[in-house]
Amino acid sequence: MSNAHPAQNRYKADLREMRFLLFEQFHLDEILSQAPFEAWGPDEIAMVLDESYKFCCEVLGPLNSVGDRVGCRLEDGNVKTPPGFKGAWDKLYEAGWKTLSVSPDHGGQGAPHSLTAIVEEFLSGANAAFNMYPGLAFGAAEVIEHFGTEAQKALYLGPMSNGTWGGTMCLTEPHAGSDVGASTTTATKQADGRYIIRGTKIFISGGDHDLAQNIVHLALARVEGAPPGTKGLSLFIIPKLRINADASVGERNDVNVGSIEHKMGINGSSTCVLNFGESDACIGELVGTVENQGMPQMFRMMNGARISVGVQGVAVASAAYLNALDYAKDRKQGPNFTQWKDPTAPRVSIIQHPDVRRMLLDMKSRVEGIRALIVKLARHQDAVRAFTGKDDAKVSYHQGQVDLLVPLVKAYGSDQSFRVCETAIQTYGGAGYTKDYPVEQYCRDAKIFSIYEGTNHIQAMDLVGRKLGQAGGKNLQAFLSDVAGFCKANEKHAILGPLVKELEAAHEAVGGSAMRLLSWSHMGKGGLIPLAANRFLEMMSEVAVAWLLLEGAKIALDKTAALPEGDAGAKDRAFYQGKLHAAAYFARSVLPAVKLDAEIMGREDSSPLDISDDSFATV
Repeated sequence: MSNAHPAQNRYKADLREMRFLLFEQFHLDEILSQAPFEAWGPDEIAMVLDESYKFCCEVLGPLNSVGDRVGCRLEDGNVKTPPGFKGAWDKLYEAGWKTLSVSPDHGGQGAPHSLTAIVEEFLSGANAAFNMYPGLAFGAAEVIEHFGTEAQKALYLGPMSNGTWGGTMCLTEPHAGSDVGASTTTATKQADGRYIIRGTKIFISGGDHDLAQNIVHLALARVEGAPPGTKGLSLFIIPKLRINADASVGERNDVNVGSIEHKMGINGSSTCVLNFGESDACIGELVGTVENQGMPQMFRMMNGARISVGVQGVAVASAAYLNALDYAKDRKQGPNFTQWKDPTAPRVSIIQHPDVRRMLLDMKSRVEGIRALIVKLARHQDAVRAFTGKDDAKVSYHQGQVDLLVPLVKAYGSDQSFRVCETAIQTYGGAGYTKDYPVEQYCRDAKIFSIYEGTNHIQAMDLVGRKLGQAGGKNLQAFLSDVAGFCKANEKHAILGPLVKELEAAHEAVGGSAMRLLSWSHMGKGGLIPLAANRFLEMMSEVAVAWLLLEGAKIALDKTAALPEGDAGAKDRAFYQGKLHAAAYFARSVLPAVKLDAEIMGREDSSPLDISDDSFATV
């Protein structure tokens, strides 16, 4: 294989896999052509998959390495994005790829979330750094749509949805980090009802850029006299450029870029320090009309952002896996393992070597399992939209599953993304460590996913501290019941039965561990909970992934039985066999660790709490 030119598209995706998930496993067709998805049918879904993938390969993919090499720069207080980004931004909105799930009332297309999740994977896989800019604009607009006044919706939603204006979310401050309640940014109310904002925010993705005419910042600040902690925070709309009465943009709004971060990855995304009100002239308006509602409002955007991070994770991991797969098929090195002692044996493609095959199947199973989990969550979101106003019980169930799965998608998806990218580099060997191939960039880009939008330990604490007990534990019980139902229905399956037994054992381990976490909180052993939270999240995630992989394998086996013999069914037969082998590998080689993790939790090791600060090192 000749090394690709740096500006060449390296992105690739398996569209057959996407169609399998949408139509064969999760039956998207069941909700199409009826409210609220009247405009969508299978043909429209297929067209969007094909055309959005083509767009990503032709427009975004070639810019991925360019953005990494060139990065962003700060000139005269303004951020300049890498070459080609502005043109790609304009083409993105012209094509409508960022308005798929936006309400038709605001110029969108009202597509199912299931489809949007796949398209977002394409966009992030082709160019994760670029796709952060429109993703943040979408999230900020969604907050205004949900919580803003009618006047705010009329002013902001159109330009933010069509790419005229961008958007950000501004939480983190230098002294506070993830401790959002320690925010010291202030908001002083003026006679006209607006506020003067003063403070500094750091790590603001897309905090400034030259892609849009204006940038609408959503920033948390504390009004004078508000309660301490997160309860006293309010959310404010703060445009980079002030907006005139006729909705045109005017002068700078005293929002200034202090610096941009020089990062390990996603170099095409500007990560800014933003100073609000250095001249006491930064004007913001409250989102809605009620103060001290900032955190509930911001969590609307945060939950969407956390799902998006999971999508980013599987997107980059999938690109790394498929590139490694191509390399393994092409690269010849060493004889077949059956002839390893024969110096005259022909050199074979490295995909014939057992350990390379193990790495490829490991990556395949993790990527496909996490993608299935994301689409599962998206189908729950679609069901919420479909049943709202028709069946409250179903809305409650599906929304409960969305809430429960968000930390799994974000944390497990992002953790595994980095690990898959690492395995992809290992598959290449020394070539993977060079910039001649894309996997080293994928690995660097992927590391941030486990950190931003709430570090993965925050996701784990959200799971064990809030989500397990939500609705009196009903959401967790519904999840466990769904898994148990699958196990019961398939435990005697001629092929899958032994694999389902592994899932049953892991399912039981997760249920028991959830009860152990609850017992610790009642027994005064609360310090053990944060020590075990990450472990438990991984356990629960691997049960969910194994369940969905095995469900996919069951469908694949049924479909295989109906295929024609010979060449006519060969391609589909190979695809379905891949589903079976991915599920088998995960059930046999990954899932058994869940039982061991449950045993480790039961040992109640408090060593990290018991060791003194001075005992970590004597330097």
